[in-house]
Amino acid sequence: MSTMMIGVSELGDKTFFIAAIMAMKNSRFIVFSAAFCSLILMSVLSAALGYALPNLIPREYMNYLASLLFLCFGIKMGFEGYNMSGEEAEHEMEEISEELLEKDEIERIESAETGGVADETNNSSFKEGLVNLCQFIFSPVFVQTFILTFLAEWGDRSQIATIALAAAQNVYLVTMGVIIGHGFCTCLAVVGGKFLAAKISVKTVTIIGSILFIAFSIIYFYEEMTKIN
Repeated sequence: MSTMMIGVSELGDKTFFIAAIMAMKNSRFIVFSAAFCSLILMSVLSAALGYALPNLIPREYMNYLASLLFLCFGIKMGFEGYNMSGEEAEHEMEEISEELLEKDEIERIESAETGGVADETNNSSFKEGLVNLCQFIFSPVFVQTFILTFLAEWGDRSQIATIALAAAQNVYLVTMGVIIGHGFCTCLAVVGGKFLAAKISVKTVTIIGSILFIAFSIIYFYEEMTKIN
């Protein structure tokens, strides 16, 4: 269930296009490693938060809350899918590509402005050595992809759904399923993101996601009702 949820939530999402665009200009292995590591960290944090919630709220109420949350997501995705024109994937990819180009340009300008300033102090030398060490361990591409993915995923629908699933189900199975789903979507983005953006219909994926979220809502509600009876 958690793997399917991530699949319909992330395919064509902002994190998907970040990985796709970064992989077009840089090493696919580095981009995949950075994006996947970022999503693993986010998945573990979200699952841990969901695991802690039943200590504050009784589990039977958590199941009802999860059911209500999935129903809201399903209805919202249904309206979004209905109002889509069918070309959202290309527009989203263009917007993210422009954002990344703007960030690269700002970094180049800042680098040019500070590049000519020399500081021979011991403190400056230590900082420079630390920066060089970090760049050796993690390339700038890795760091940029990791941070962009983490920030894009924070507060996203899939993160909130992961918290709800972990609160109502086995946290270890949920975490494993979410990580597998993220790995699958990230791999698709890195290997054939540009091709998929031109071929897949985000409208169709969103509508399918809406149906699945509503189905999850019904399943959770039914399971809790059968426990009571």
